[in-house]
Amino acid sequence: MSEPHDPTPGKKATPDEAARPTTSPDTAPQGSGRPMTLAVALFAYTFARLLLVAAVVVIIMVGGNLVDVEVPFLVAAVFGVLIALPLGMVLFKTLRLKVNSEIAALEAGRRSKHDDLQARLRGEK
Repeated sequence: MSEPHDPTPGKKATPDEAARPTTSPDTAPQGSGRPMTLAVALFAYTFARLLLVAAVVVIIMVGGNLVDVEVPFLVAAVFGVLIALPLGMVLFKTLRLKVNSEIAALEAGRRSKHDDLQARLRGEK
């Protein structure tokens, strides 16, 4: 087994740093870099978030009716959005990571094409 590489010479690695894995088990899936895949992932994430808002609004309205309180729809909708914002970030983490990885893959492809074009314009290729 090899020693972990210490980027700062002369400094000893702490036990936490030495035991830290090089790759996180929580890493995002690799994106394909195709615009259509990004569109599908973005649609799925947006649709899931909208369904969550609708479900929270229905829960607020039905809960109000159960305790004989009439909750206006606009009030329920505002609270539904406010409650669904952080809840959706937690519940739909895999969808969010998929969208992020697709955007990163598209950006990497665009950047490599840009670098290739710049190299050809400089006469390097």
